Amino acid sequence: MRPGDVDDEAPYARAGGRLPGDPVPDPGLGTDPVPVPSAGRELRRTPYGRPFVRLLPVLLIVVAILYDVFTPRYFTAGPLYTAAPLVAAPVYSRRGTVLTGLAVVATVIGLQLSKGVAHYVDSLTELITIATVAALAVFVNAFVRRTDARLASAREIAEAAQRAVLPEPAERIGGFEIAARYEAAQADAFIGGDLYAVQDSAHGVRIIVGDVRGKGMGAVAAVAVVIGAFREAAEQEATLEAVAQRLERALAREGTRRDGLDAFEGFTTAVLAELPHGAGIVRIVNRGHPPPLLLHADGTVRPVQAREFALPLGMGELGVWPDRAEEAGFSGGATLLLYTDGLSEARDAHGRFYDPAARLAGRAFRRPAELLDALADEVRRHSGGGMTDDMALLAVRRR
Repeated sequence: MRPGDVDDEAPYARAGGRLPGDPVPDPGLGTDPVPVPSAGRELRRTPYGRPFVRLLPVLLIVVAILYDVFTPRYFTAGPLYTAAPLVAAPVYSRRGTVLTGLAVVATVIGLQLSKGVAHYVDSLTELITIATVAALAVFVNAFVRRTDARLASAREIAEAAQRAVLPEPAERIGGFEIAARYEAAQADAFIGGDLYAVQDSAHGVRIIVGDVRGKGMGAVAAVAVVIGAFREAAEQEATLEAVAQRLERALAREGTRRDGLDAFEGFTTAVLAELPHGAGIVRIVNRGHPPPLLLHADGTVRPVQAREFALPLGMGELGVWPDRAEEAGFSGGATLLLYTDGLSEARDAHGRFYDPAARLAGRAFRRPAELLDALADEVRRHSGGGMTDDMALLAVRRR
């Protein structure tokens, strides 16, 4: 296998027998197919209350009928009939909303005739009101569908931007098994200020994981600058220290072009790693970032700490310290875990931080993807599903 080739035999993750993104029918009344969430988002999109919401229009009609049947003729369940199509409008398809409205109107007419009150003015007013609300519900449904279509288009654009700025690395590069994962703290967000990239070169497989100061489009622009500069430097520079200096110059140049740090997110914590071909070592340059973890085959976990602290990328004007790469053994079966502070600073209900080194000690994972799946699941449970910061994870395993 040549460096950078992807293993064709690697199993492709599936959700319910379908590939992520394949449409599956939604169980609601008259609903359209919805996409299966990707693996990185399944944990926080579990719609626990959705089945109840879809049954709510039917329950409202049933309760209204029982109320009308078991109360005197001049008692009315008009508010319940009115609520049913309004609840159906944002939940059901257009056909489902129309059918709900027709069912409500037909039910009211039938009950009024059975009670012998259909000829009264109050009953006629109630029927007209319910029919009007049912018609309005159809218009509300059309508005909601158009809004959903615009949101879906925006999500597709965001996903395309993520694939362009933060592409998924191949599962196998240079003889190493690799997995990466991005978990956004905000639901339906696809990309923010965290970053990762993997680049094979003549000097070995080079990796960066970083966290850009700030949020929004400024952070995304900084991510694009850092990744672009890293890929070029990783191919051309002879040492990992030179790669870090190249990134420093790229951020300084971009900050000058955009009139300073206030206009450009030029402050980036990052850790760079180099895995030389054929050597059981890893070299690390840390720029103010959480230290990577080495998970050995026997379950021991050791952080790769920097002997000297260095400023984050983009802060070179505050002082100059020479970058020094730390070197550690990286034996067969070991896994290198790089992450952003969204992992190590996730808090539980009592304010306790998630400690990845302590949580991973004594455990073994067959593949890097299994390690990242376990971490994402545990962090979600630890924080109660309320993550406050994005999280980027990247794991590399030497076979």
